[in-house]
Amino acid sequence: MVKLRLKRCGRKQQAVYRIVAIDVRSRREGRDLRKVGFYDPIKNQTCLNVPAILYFLEKGAQPTRTVYDILRKAELFKEKERIWS
Repeated sequence: MVKLRLKRCGRKQQAVYRIVAIDVRSRREGRDLRKVGFYDPIKNQTCLNVPAILYFLEKGAQPTRTVYDILRKAELFKEKERIWS
């Protein structure tokens, strides 16, 4: 099973996160299938690869709670409903 999960990057006390598609059995810093976005909580910036995220969601990938909240704030699920309708 594939999940959309945050992968920690950056320096000590200045964390930034990559949003990655990764196998459930892998650890947080393990090898990812694909990088699909970027999230900086300090500057509150988000960069998403929407086609790649939609591809993985269509294939059954489950976002973690935090990633789900990030995607919801970016209104990705409204766009997803618009595409599928």
